[in-house]
Amino acid sequence: MSARLTSLYRLASIAALLLAGGNACASPAFSPATTLPAGQWAGHSAELCEVAAATADYLARGRAYDPAAIHGGTSALLQTSPQRIRETLEFVCAVQQQDQARGQPSRLSDPAFIQQHFELLRWHPDRARAATLAAGKPLLQRLPEDRLLLTKYYVRVADGSAQQSAATPHALYGLPFDEAELPLAEADAQRDSITRYRYGKQRVVALETSPESANKMAALAPPLIWLSRADLEGALLQGTAVVEDERGQRRYFNVHRNNGVAYDRSRKPEAQERYWYFKEVPGVLGYGKDADYKIPVRPLVTVAGDIFQLGLGRLVLLRAEEAGQPTFRLTVLADTGGAFHDNLYQLDWLSGYYRGWDDYHAANRQISDYAEAWLLLKRQ
Repeated sequence: MSARLTSLYRLASIAALLLAGGNACASPAFSPATTLPAGQWAGHSAELCEVAAATADYLARGRAYDPAAIHGGTSALLQTSPQRIRETLEFVCAVQQQDQARGQPSRLSDPAFIQQHFELLRWHPDRARAATLAAGKPLLQRLPEDRLLLTKYYVRVADGSAQQSAATPHALYGLPFDEAELPLAEADAQRDSITRYRYGKQRVVALETSPESANKMAALAPPLIWLSRADLEGALLQGTAVVEDERGQRRYFNVHRNNGVAYDRSRKPEAQERYWYFKEVPGVLGYGKDADYKIPVRPLVTVAGDIFQLGLGRLVLLRAEEAGQPTFRLTVLADTGGAFHDNLYQLDWLSGYYRGWDDYHAANRQISDYAEAWLLLKRQ
């Protein structure tokens, strides 16, 4: 049997197993729910309000500003108005602020309050779509009929220096000087001549580190902070970096514009040619169609997902096992990524700040890979 036929046979077998699991809803399903199962509730209502308020502000710009994200859902099972999603987020903040002013525990961690004041839609994953992508991916092959794949992403914390050194030879660069004052459309219209499109990552790294051209890259684009190679790769992969400088101060950097080279999944991260230029920002940022205006997000209360089908700003209730205990968390759908094109079987939870994969795994190994999920709307 050819490799291609073997691959097709594997995909077909996985799809058959998923479809034969006794679930009539291999396609995504959103069904009304009136009660919630037992479980402990995590707090973080203040952080939840911060993300909810910032996302509501983005939604207030109106559908014409960003029609791909500001909508009430593309499925007939989901459709509501963006205004109702915004009102739900504003209600979350109003409750949190009232509770804080009264000095009382957050009602957003009270299941009775949640069931009284919110409509709940139980989300069953798109197992048919997951099956087409499951070859070589055990987590997708084992996707339950009633829970989403819950991946976790994080913000990398790095040590940085104001100057290039042997320990920090690579910079995060701001936009090259030849387009620093240009809007994106004007810059892209000059694609054949501007610096950003002339260099792949390997060339940038070579310009930084070879003795005869150590300063050439800095003459083309401003170095914002200098990092180790591992921290550079982490920043490029995650799209965000939190850097502690020599004074112990944290600075935040987010991707701004890239060199137009696609990420090549057949290459290791260090061998990629895709390269990003960064900008310094006041905090960690999530979704935004324009690099100059993105939603500030916080760990533990933010998820990334398919905003193009669900609509930006959905209030999502998750129930996953944490150290063996069912745990509820309220989150806001305020981010997305390349993995969420036509993806109604997965959410990516912003789990925290870590210095690397070892710290990340130590903090997250007790959290299950799958979670029950509900979409919440304030009752009218």
